[in-house]
Formats: sequence, C-alpha cells, structure tokens
Amino acid sequence: MFRGIDEVDWASLRHAFGSAEDVPGLLRGLASADPAERQTALDGMYGAVHHQGEVYDSTLACVPFLLALAGREEVRDRAGVVELLVSIGDIAGAPDDPATRARDALRARAEDFVRLAGDADPAVRRAASGALVRFLGRPAQVLALVRERITVERDDRVLLALAESLGLFAQRYRLTDDAHAAEAVRLLTELSGPPYDPGLRLAALGQLAGCAPDLLPADLVPTVVRLLRDRSGQRTRPGHPYDCPGPDTLAGRLRRLRPSDEEGSRLLRTLHSALGSRVADRVALLCGQLTSPDPLDRCNGVWMAAGLFREWRTGHAEPVTLIGNQLGAEEGRLHDAAVAVLVELFELAAPAADHLHTLVTYRPELRIRHGERGAATLGGPLRALAGTGDARATPVLAEVLAGPVVPNDLGLVIPHLGRAAVPLVPALRRRLARVPLDASDTHERAVPLLSAVAALGDAESIPAVLRLLRGMPDGLRRRDAVTEAAARALGAFGNSAREAIPDLRGLLDTGCAVAAADALWSVAGDADAVVPVLLRELTGAGSGRRQRAAAVLGRMGPAARPALPGLREAAGSGDAPARAAAACAVWRTAGDPEQFLPVLRSAWVEHPHTRRTIAECVSALGPAGAPLYDVLRAELASPRRHRTDSAGHGIHEDLVLLRVCREALTGQGHP
Repeated sequence: MFRGIDEVDWASLRHAFGSAEDVPGLLRGLASADPAERQTALDGMYGAVHHQGEVYDSTLACVPFLLALAGREEVRDRAGVVELLVSIGDIAGAPDDPATRARDALRARAEDFVRLAGDADPAVRRAASGALVRFLGRPAQVLALVRERITVERDDRVLLALAESLGLFAQRYRLTDDAHAAEAVRLLTELSGPPYDPGLRLAALGQLAGCAPDLLPADLVPTVVRLLRDRSGQRTRPGHPYDCPGPDTLAGRLRRLRPSDEEGSRLLRTLHSALGSRVADRVALLCGQLTSPDPLDRCNGVWMAAGLFREWRTGHAEPVTLIGNQLGAEEGRLHDAAVAVLVELFELAAPAADHLHTLVTYRPELRIRHGERGAATLGGPLRALAGTGDARATPVLAEVLAGPVVPNDLGLVIPHLGRAAVPLVPALRRRLARVPLDASDTHERAVPLLSAVAALGDAESIPAVLRLLRGMPDGLRRRDAVTEAAARALGAFGNSAREAIPDLRGLLDTGCAVAAADALWSVAGDADAVVPVLLRELTGAGSGRRQRAAAVLGRMGPAARPALPGLREAAGSGDAPARAAAACAVWRTAGDPEQFLPVLRSAWVEHPHTRRTIAECVSALGPAGAPLYDVLRAELASPRRHRTDSAGHGIHEDLVLLRVCREALTGQGHP
C-alpha cells in the first residue's frame, strides 16, 4: 500500500498549515487497526491535506496511496477513503493547478472505481457510485454500469447513491449528449414510481426536480408526503447511531451532530434545493414534514424550514406555528432544533409565541443555559420569546434579573422588546453599576447592559456609564470595546449627558474617536470639535472606521459641510460600504444626489450589505430621498431576502432593511 511513500519529498510539499512532512503518518493512520487512530488520520486529511475543499501539491501526492488503501479489503473504513478521493477529484481548477492534475490522475484510474462500485462492502459501493460519473469519461459505459448496479443492488443506501449518480449524469450531459441524458432521466422516472421502495422513489423525485422538473407528477407534494410516511412506517428504529459514544475526534463529533435520520434528511434536502423558488410547494412540503407522526421526519422538517426562512420572505406563518408545536416534544433533539430555529426568526417567530411563553413559564430550568465552561447564557426559549417583541417576556426576564445567576447576554434581547422592557430599567441600572472595572469579563458584562440602557433611553444610568468610562484601567482586555459602547450610550441620552462632555472630548484622540465624536455631536452639537476628528478618521483609518466616520458626518447634515471635499473623495474610492456611507453623507450634507446616485444604485445591486445604509439615508432625507424610492419599492416587492450569506444573522438584517424601506416610503405617502 505504501510502496514508495518514503521516496516522496514530503517536506518540500505543502498543505493548509505548511510543510507536508506529517502526511505519511496520516496515510499510515488510515490503515490502522485502531478506530480512533483511523478517524484521527481522516481528520488530518480533511483538516490539512484537503482543507475546506482545497487541493495542494501534497494532496496530489497522496492520490496513489489513497487509491491503494481503497483497493485493499483488509483496510477498515475504506468508504471514508473513497469519499475523500471523490471530494478531491470534484474540484475544478486551472490547467496546471494541483486540483486539475488530481482530477486527471483519478480519471486515469477510473477503472479502480468501477471495481469498487461492485465491492463486497456496501459502504464502499455507495461511496464509489458518484465516482463513476465524475471520473469515467465514456457516458455510454457510465450509464450501462449504473443501470446494471441498480438491477443487482440490494442495499437501499447504495440504491439512493445510484439515483443521485443518475441525476448528476443527467445534469452533466444534458447539453453535450442529450440522448444519454434523456436515458438517465427515463431511468429516474421509472425509479420514482411503483414498485420501488419509498426511499428510492423520493430520491428519484429529488433528482428529477433538479434535471427534469417538467416530468414531476402534478400532485408532487401529496406524493412526497405519502412516500415519506410510508418510508417512516417501514423504517425500523434500532436506536440513534450518531448518539452513540465514539472516539473524540473531529470526524466522530461531526457524526454525532448529524441528524438521526441522515438519509431522510438528505432525501428531502435534495428535493427542497431542486424546487428552489417554488416556495408554495416547499411550504406545503414542510407542513407535511412537520405534521409527520415520526419525530425524525419532523426534526428534519424543522431544519429545512430554517433554510427556507433564510432565503425567502414569504410562507413562514404556518411552518412557524408547526415548529412551535414541537416545543413540547419529548425527544430532546426535536425540541432543541425547534428552539434553535425560532431564535433566528425574531418577530417572525410570533406564531410560536404562545408555546414559547408556556415553556419559559412552566419550565424555569430552560430560562438559563449553562455552557461547558460554566458561563451562563440566556436560554433559547426565552431569547426567542423576547426576540418576537412579546411583552410576556418582560416579567420572566425580571425574575431572571432577580435570581442568583444572571446571564451576561440578557441585555442583548432588551432592544427587541422596546418600551415593553421599561419595567426592567431599575434592575438593569443596578446591575450596570455593579460591573467590576478590572475583571477579565468586564466586556462581556458591560456591553450588553450598555446597549440595553441606551435602547431604553435611561438617562438615570449616566453615573453608571461614566463610572465605566472613567474607571477602567489601561490594558484591560477589550477596554476600547467597552469605551465605545459607553460612548454610544451617552450619545443615546443626548443633552441629558452634558456632564460627560469633558470625557468625550478626551476620547477624540484615541482609538474610540468616531464613537466619541458621534456622542459629542448628539450631546453638545459641537461641530467645530467633531468635524476635524471625523475628517481625520475618514482619510487615515481602516475601512470600518472610515465607514462609521462617514455615517456620523451624514447624520450631522449641513453642519458637516466643511467635510464635503473629504466625503466626495471617500465616495469615489475604497470598499463598497465606505463608498456608500460617504455618498449618503454627501447627499444628506449638500442636498445634491445627482453626482452619487449611480454609486448608490450600483452599490445596492452589487453589494447587498450596503442596502441598509442607503435605505436609512433615504428615510432620513424625507421627500428629498425620492430619487431612490423606486429602489426601495423593488426591495419590498422582492420575495427573496437581500442576503443569504449571513447564516442566523441574515433574517434579522433583512427584517430591519424591510422595516426601514417601509418607513421611508409610508412616511412620505409612498406605499
């Protein structure tokens, strides 16, 4: 297996973390008799040699040895090695890139995968199925092999992989070899009906949705839901294999995080992905999943609902109600999934608010979550309830604040409650006044509380805020972050915080200059002191500070006229967020949008993360913002969220953007 391995100059080759001299040990570890050593070696291959899907010169050098391992029946866990090879060969690259050379090497050894597709080990057969389409260059041979394997195969999971291979084949050859692609589609159509197993029929429907959607049955959703029920009824439940203890390695932990019914999850995820913008069908399918008698089907439905909500703005009410129904589930995995998704939704979780309120009322142990390192955080059900803005969260939060353990992140949910959180002000103020000035966790304790009292406009908190601003020692971890949060809070108090003016002036020559200048303008309206500082930050600081400086100048309006030359220059160079903020500031300061309207329109389309900045500018301008009303109307009419790359934060960002757009238009009589 390892003939010639010591002749490779591994030290001269590279992987994600430098020299590849440790790779021979990883390769030998894959052949170990010890399961933990094998998993650790596979961790290393994915973690360094094939890090985040990259292919290095050391990855290319591994291919012959990985192929040798895959072909030796005495090697345990060969399926993992085959999966690794398929992943390595699935990366596109330039002609001379290691990725292209690795793919060419695997194509040259395609017959190895033909043999593996008939291996005695079903896990190996399953892993090798996708390799036939990827590496065997003759479509007629590929199709004949897949057809033959479907005929003789008796393992359900391998059959599912073969259906996926047919879908990949149809996608790959539909433009260059229509006849063979059509035959693959015909086979998928055949597999999608009786007498085949419900799981295989689901897999075939998912592949058809991606490569031949016009051939899907007219009653697609009822068919899929019925097949899902049939599959669940046939499935024996010997336990939850991924809940079993195993080696504490990366691969082992990832396995334990997978859904209990990973196969079902993949089947339905494929179908949802292929249906894409057919949101009504996807919502109906989710409702079928979320009302299944099988908790594993419902759990998969919860996670797939999260994917839909992150991408699309419509159709959430009924699935959210059904997700709320899962909060009483006895199966912990289902309950935890429902909570995790509802936390992401903020006001969209309102249909589940009654269930969340019941949970935090009658199960007080869920109000606080204790992490592995002992740190307490607000429990998911209470965070989700507060995120909806439901006033019923306030008395529960009051009980938490009065208890012996108060999570540091409690203050972060206060802004979502708005004025409903006012009864919490005295307790928040007292807690802020007791934050230690020199502790290692001062930042974690102080910043959420500062954001809370600022959101509630509690001017009586000013002494506690000034105590933090004045008393923290130099060198304290994340001291500047606390100082900036304190300055923002003082700015929120406006003229009531005049006693803080000397403190804010003293920060104008520090790393917190932008936040201090913003607060000083809000408190004292002193443009002469603020504008030169913001101009300095606009021209000499990092991108984030330039953007924040431009935003403050924009909020100052005509008072920032001395900064116009610098703002115009900033609007024409730098990254998109800084350019957009500067262009908005010019508009708000000079009242003339013509020069920078193209900049703002371009940024809106090409850089969605600038949209909130631009929408807030239009809103602040009132009727003068009319030149961009069409952009805001188009945003409100779009069914897709403006960003789908922000994971759990994307939904909240999108909801804020929509709210700003509506306020800008309805406030001016332009619905």
